[in-house]
Amino acid sequence: MGGGLAPLIAVVGSDGSGKSTLSADLLAHVQKTRQAESGYLGLGSGEQGRRIGRWPIIGPPLHRFLDRIADRLREPDEPIPGRLAARYALNKSKKRRAKFEHLLGRRRAGVTIVTDRYPQIEVPGLHDGPILAGRATHARLAAMQAEERALYAAMATYVPTLVIRLHVDVDTVMARKPDHDRALITRKVDTVPLLTFHGAPIVDIDATIPYEEELALAIAAVDAALAEA
Repeated sequence: MGGGLAPLIAVVGSDGSGKSTLSADLLAHVQKTRQAESGYLGLGSGEQGRRIGRWPIIGPPLHRFLDRIADRLREPDEPIPGRLAARYALNKSKKRRAKFEHLLGRRRAGVTIVTDRYPQIEVPGLHDGPILAGRATHARLAAMQAEERALYAAMATYVPTLVIRLHVDVDTVMARKPDHDRALITRKVDTVPLLTFHGAPIVDIDATIPYEEELALAIAAVDAALAEA
């Protein structure tokens, strides 16, 4: 899909790859020549968890509990940990779909979007894909999982004008984000190449090179994509 929609540039990659910084600078560049806005399609779960962890007394143990649930939700080989967790995940995905619909409305109004992240279905459990990546152990869980997958499948039909896919190594991420879990970061780094976004045009950039070079490569790719849009 995409007929009648203004362009959308998506910046994707692992945590610590610099998505937010690059997308902000690209937006500033695009705004020099056309109406453009930022779009954020993440769920803010990481920062939300860190805020909970700062609550007095109950915060740290509650944060650890929520992290364990999140870990089980994203593991393809693990059973989905119950209907309550599944409902929570489905509701978060519905909120993402609402954000996505808002961006579609802005694109229909002629506004170019530069977004940090983009929903996908190739890698469930990671990279803004379906949250319910695990095994459904009974019919109700399977129904909720199918409902969530349908949300992401529908969003994935809107292929970005351009995807800038940032690549970074695990050691660099851990230096930038020392509070993150190394095993999870390793999975995210390893699965970035699997993100194809329904056949979208993709430009791969090494996010460990000097930032001025990275930004120049990204700007050149964006200018070329917008010229053809």
